[in-house]
Amino acid sequence: MSHGLLQRYEHQPFVSCLAGLYGCQWKHYKRSHFAVLVAAFCLTLLFLYFWGQAKNDYNDFDWWIGILVSLMVSVIAMAVLSNLWSKEWRTLLLSFQVTAPFLHVGGVLLMTSLAWPVALHFFRMKSTGESQMRLIVAVYLTVLLSLYLVPLGLYSPCIKEKGTLGPAPALIGHRGAPMLAPENTLMSFEKAVEAGCDGLETDVTISFDGVPFLMHDYTLQRTTNIHEVFPNRTNTPAARFTWNELESLNAGDWFLSHNPFGTAGSLNADDRQRAGNQSVCSLQAFLQLAAQTGKLVIFDLYRPPRDHPFRDTWIQRTLEVIQNESSIHSSQVLWLPSNLRALVQELDPELQQTSGSRLPLEELQSNHIVKLNLDYTSMSAELIREYTAVNITTNLYVISQPWLYSLAWCAGVHSVTTNAPQLLSTISSPLFIMSPDEYKLMWILTDLMSFVLILLIFFFHRWKTHTRTHTYLASNTSNLYSDVILSDIWSVSSGNSAAEKMPSLAAVTEH
Repeated sequence: MSHGLLQRYEHQPFVSCLAGLYGCQWKHYKRSHFAVLVAAFCLTLLFLYFWGQAKNDYNDFDWWIGILVSLMVSVIAMAVLSNLWSKEWRTLLLSFQVTAPFLHVGGVLLMTSLAWPVALHFFRMKSTGESQMRLIVAVYLTVLLSLYLVPLGLYSPCIKEKGTLGPAPALIGHRGAPMLAPENTLMSFEKAVEAGCDGLETDVTISFDGVPFLMHDYTLQRTTNIHEVFPNRTNTPAARFTWNELESLNAGDWFLSHNPFGTAGSLNADDRQRAGNQSVCSLQAFLQLAAQTGKLVIFDLYRPPRDHPFRDTWIQRTLEVIQNESSIHSSQVLWLPSNLRALVQELDPELQQTSGSRLPLEELQSNHIVKLNLDYTSMSAELIREYTAVNITTNLYVISQPWLYSLAWCAGVHSVTTNAPQLLSTISSPLFIMSPDEYKLMWILTDLMSFVLILLIFFFHRWKTHTRTHTYLASNTSNLYSDVILSDIWSVSSGNSAAEKMPSLAAVTEH
């Protein structure tokens, strides 16, 4: 199967950040780039602190330069991220479908809180420039009005009428339960069964002597101790080993030492010991477990490399194991490989033909496809309804987060492949689900309260500005009146002094 979000090794910084924020798994994703994320965060805080303290020099600080610099940095950063992580943006867009109603409320609250500085700036600028004043208010009101009307074009599968929600998607363990045991081992699949999975997913490779076994990677380096047992063959393809050689490898120690999901520490002593003793699992053992527990199975089947004895008979060899070497019923097998599909259908018509790509309905029906196995980024409630109408169910991989599982549930997905069956099996209803009437009430109340608060804020700043202006004018008038009175008193006093001196001078003159 394709790697899940937590299993992708390309663009690791983005995956690490998401895993830390949404999965609280920082421990496993500690890398040198984590220091870069911390440094960027600190620089952001430093810039915000500088911005906040610059208000001391409000009249001297050029706010427009700060805004333009921020916008330029944001645009450049978004361009770089879009280039590096183009596939992951689809996950972000999907998250908006779940959180959109609440993001709308958050956006309105944010714009309402911005009313305070906008109103303050608005009335301060009255005396400096009417054009700038109008521009600020126009931009603010435009954004605010847009937010008020966003729900008119908002779509969320989780806004549903009561009684229209379908059953919860069935769970298929991705390589078993890889958070609780080493992936693709018998222990991992047993843990998936215990967690309530309805199906098990794996990857099948053919050994050099024709034994189908479970291995996702092309080599054995990541999930076995190949470097200890066969140190000179670490880069050899897994299909180049015989079954006896594969059985001699340990397929569990790496799980305890690398702790891929940060969950190994939660295992009890018995499970830790058992996990450390796991070996490479054969397809026959895997199918027997599914047969005994009544679970569906789905697997990717890798064609052996060139010069491999079973390169041209790999499909037939796998069918032999299903039909003759295990007790599983063919109807429990979701047959995913697209190679020689017509031949497979002819040899075993009871297999549930499953397609890993979206094809026209006519082609799907002509190939007897009964299920689609698609990446979760292909999620679309409309397409799911179209396929359901012609009796084609949909499975999405790899979904391990509750919000994404909730979205799949609301969209009508029939099953999901997951790394966390122990988590998703505990969800009794979708997160964030609400009826249209409930959302309309929330929308109207939010917009109404925001509008009233903004009016009050603007009236307050208008009253405060007028009060200050009147106080200032009254103070200046009082000072001016005082100066005039003092001037008059001084003039009268000076006149009296002059009059007193005049008789004295006259007396001196007479003498």
